[in-house]
Amino acid sequence: MNTIFNDTSTTELINRIQQLRETDTAKWGKMNSYQMLKHCTLGEEMFQGKKTYKRLFMGKLFGKMALKGILKNGSPIKKNQPTHPELVITGTGNFENERQKWIKLLKEYDTYSNNEFVHPFFGKMTKEQIGVFVYKHSDHHLKQFGK
Repeated sequence: MNTIFNDTSTTELINRIQQLRETDTAKWGKMNSYQMLKHCTLGEEMFQGKKTYKRLFMGKLFGKMALKGILKNGSPIKKNQPTHPELVITGTGNFENERQKWIKLLKEYDTYSNNEFVHPFFGKMTKEQIGVFVYKHSDHHLKQFGK
C-alpha cells in the first residue's frame, strides 16, 4: 500500500500537486482548488504536530472503526466524507503559496517524529497508519480535482 513515508509515493503526489491550476474545478464536493490546498496543508500541519484540534465526541465513539475501514485495503477514500469543522475552508487566498506550502510539508515527512499523534476523529494513530492515511487523503483530494 502507498505511504507518505515512501519517497516514490511522495514524489508522485508532489508531481500531481504541481499539475494543479487555480482554475481547476472539483469533480465532487464544494471546495475550490485554493480551499482544497488550504485544507490539505492544515491537515499536514496537524499530522506533524504543528496544529492541534479538539477531539470530536463522534470520533471517540466511531473513530477507530472508521479508520480501520479506510486503511483496510488499497481502495481510495470515498467521495464527500465529513471533515473536522476547523478543516472546512471558505474564502480565498494565495493559491501558489498554499501549493508550495503543501509540497514543503509533504517533504517534511522524511524527518517525521510525531509518534504520539492523536487524530481529532480517529484517535491515536501509529506511524504506519499515518503514512497510509496521509497518502490516501492527498490522493483523494488530487483526484477530486482531476489530478
